[in-house]
Amino acid sequence: MGFFEKYLTVWVLLCIAVGIGAGYIFGDSITVLSDWNIGSVNIPVSILVWLMIYPMMVQIDFSSLKYVSRNWKGLGLTVVVNWVIKPFTMALFAYVFFYQLYNAWLTPEEAEQYLAGAILLGAAPCTAMVFVWSYLTKGDANYTLVQVSVNDLILLVAFVPIVGLLFSWFDISFLNGSGEVIGIPYVTLMTSVVVFVVIPLVAGYITNRVLIKTKGQDWFENTFLKRLKPISILALLLTLVLIFAFQGEKIINNPLAILLIAIPLTLQTYFIFFVSWFAGRFLKLKHNICAPSAMIGASNFFELAVAVAISIFGLNSGASLATVVGVLIEVPVMLSLVALANRWKY
Repeated sequence: MGFFEKYLTVWVLLCIAVGIGAGYIFGDSITVLSDWNIGSVNIPVSILVWLMIYPMMVQIDFSSLKYVSRNWKGLGLTVVVNWVIKPFTMALFAYVFFYQLYNAWLTPEEAEQYLAGAILLGAAPCTAMVFVWSYLTKGDANYTLVQVSVNDLILLVAFVPIVGLLFSWFDISFLNGSGEVIGIPYVTLMTSVVVFVVIPLVAGYITNRVLIKTKGQDWFENTFLKRLKPISILALLLTLVLIFAFQGEKIINNPLAILLIAIPLTLQTYFIFFVSWFAGRFLKLKHNICAPSAMIGASNFFELAVAVAISIFGLNSGASLATVVGVLIEVPVMLSLVALANRWKY
């Protein structure tokens, strides 16, 4: 794991401080950034999120799908956990905590916003950091690439209907520019998937094929990808600074919010790992298949969740804050699961 990835939680905490400080210093003048939109897409955030996602997508080689039948049990487990179980258990954990256990500390509006953010996280399994978790648990690299490719293709068609279904079940409210309640913004959801998944996925695939053909696999992996990685991390950190610049007043007035959000997200992460891990053991998967199968569901495609939350609810929304807390807990929680998987190696 690289230096930036290893200390990602530290950088996120620093971004919280910098963002809150910037929000306090610049006050209302910083809202010019939140108003710079084309339709429902915020331009500054879109550029930063695209810079986050593209370096991940460029690693995916869809030609690996020809090996999909080699470990069909592991892939079947991944698909079931990521798309049939995980989105719904995430919503359930969030609902129980935000609406029931926390009702003395959260307003109904805050509970609804945090639930919406959790739903977005739960509907987006990991596409990038899972390569790191797989490597650390000595997972099969080829299998990891195949499962990421399969999940990315499913994401294109399943993310919007699952999010829409869960938003409908929990009666999440949406407002238009006039403050009127409207239906689920499917157009915004689909636009977000196109902007933040389809375009960088296509661009990444073309880049992957062209550079490997012209420069070779070794140059692509050891030179090009290494140059891209700092750009991705920097874009993530700048996005967090922007979000916390708008969330600063809320956090100062209610610093407990981050802890309250982190608890159900953390419990959900461990729950999904255990479901995947023990199901994999039941299916007699090898360790190098079982480990990455468990890791991809436990981890989240938080870049997409953050982008969609901002597009639908705005930079200063509770939903955006909830997705950012997902970033905050990602590395320490996943590293603990890596240690657990290695301890349980069989």
